[in-house]
Amino acid sequence: MTDATQQTAHQTPDTVGFLYPGYSAEDDYPRLEGMLGDSVRLPLVHTDIGEDAHRVDALLEMGSGARLAAGVAELKERGAQAVIWACTSASFVFGWEGAREQVSELEETAGLPASSTSFAFAHAVQALGVEKLAIAATYPEDVAEYFRTFLKAAGAEVVSTQGSGIITAAEVGTWGKDEVLRMARHGDHPDAEAVLLPDTALHTAAWLADLEADLGKPVLTANQVTVWEGLRLLGRRPVHDRLGTLFAAGD
Repeated sequence: MTDATQQTAHQTPDTVGFLYPGYSAEDDYPRLEGMLGDSVRLPLVHTDIGEDAHRVDALLEMGSGARLAAGVAELKERGAQAVIWACTSASFVFGWEGAREQVSELEETAGLPASSTSFAFAHAVQALGVEKLAIAATYPEDVAEYFRTFLKAAGAEVVSTQGSGIITAAEVGTWGKDEVLRMARHGDHPDAEAVLLPDTALHTAAWLADLEADLGKPVLTANQVTVWEGLRLLGRRPVHDRLGTLFAAGD
């Protein structure tokens, strides 16, 4: 296995803090930390999810500034050098400008570089140099459409959008490898250069290589790109051969 963290000039671990809504697939983060090695730390604080629903009004409340601000102090105490709102739907639902305002407010509150999973997807797509995308989402179709609009604002072309109609993050968190692979296959499109799975409630960290091998193209998943985005904010591009094409070319 390729060692993702050649620690040369780094005397202390690079530490990215994550604000994660509720409890569904948060165990992807310690799993990713373990895979990335000793020079990376990925502490996570749970935010108050409010109503667990992939519904626009509930998502707008879930991503409110007050809910995000409540976890910042703990992340800073744990050494965070950057802070990421580890949620896709409760960021893109605000629209491009609204999501920018959300991140700017978080950055001001934390006094640290900040981003969100929605912008992580946009930046990851740009880093891979792909333009035509397929979305394979757990969400209902109307919520998945907000993500398509967000990516369009980032300059991408979405050739296919498939929702799965799941309302709660709790249900998404119960999915295993077979369900994730099935959704990715169903959401793929022959013209797509990459497939995006945009839900941080979905476990994917252990199956990234399997997803890409199965589809034969890059696959970007929410928890994967969220960690990548945090490390990008710190100027890091670690290499790992089990974390997909996104991690295949580093510093």
